[in-house]
Amino acid sequence: MKPRPQRRPVALVAPAVVGVAFLCVPLVAILWRAPWRHIVQLVSAPAARTALRLSLECSLGALALSLVLGVPLAWVLARLDFPGKSAVRALVMVPLVLPPVVGGVALLLAFGRRGIVPLHLAFTTRGAIVAEAFVALPFLVLSVEGALLSLDRDYEEVAATLGTSPFATFRRVTLPLIAPALAAGAALAWARALGEFGATITFAGSLPGRTQTLPLEIYLLLQDDPDAAVALSVVLLMVSLFVLVALRGRWRVAR
Repeated sequence: MKPRPQRRPVALVAPAVVGVAFLCVPLVAILWRAPWRHIVQLVSAPAARTALRLSLECSLGALALSLVLGVPLAWVLARLDFPGKSAVRALVMVPLVLPPVVGGVALLLAFGRRGIVPLHLAFTTRGAIVAEAFVALPFLVLSVEGALLSLDRDYEEVAATLGTSPFATFRRVTLPLIAPALAAGAALAWARALGEFGATITFAGSLPGRTQTLPLEIYLLLQDDPDAAVALSVVLLMVSLFVLVALRGRWRVAR
């Protein structure tokens, strides 16, 4: 006896199509209204080049900071049991739901001139890096922690029985095994850092050549030169699409 075909809730199709349109139409609008004839000239303007260079420097710095802090943090959350572990994990996830402006205020109160930590990073390039790392770090931790939790630990146990030290096992065995997830998390963290706006402008300000990254430049150009703002928006959109395409294989494996 053949099984009866499963009936699908057709009523959900229409809202799903509307949802796709809701996400796609604004992106198509950017491409539709982009000044393609002059886009090279607009993107290569001195102020745009400076903002792009600063964005790359700050986002790569934020990625490096996220890797240095995020990989060990993900390992601790995945492999160790300790009191308050759930609270630590929730704390790591706070920047995902915290309004970026509030994150900038928190950083200002922590690392500003009158902050509780005497580092004085506010309104500096280093401050922009810290602000971007603050919002990007959870993406890396989530990806790496998930990979560690799903990893078959037999390889690590074999390395331990052969006398390999715990750190050497992590470096030579664990890291290569989670490399795809680490790369995916790093790409997402970098893309998030590259597009950060609220925390950056609140904590680091918008100083040309020092903290005025590409998203901040776009915001300012919207008032004086909308075509240039749209052209730079296309650049960030292309970067985002490139990251999504690069991670497509990773998503298929995850499914």
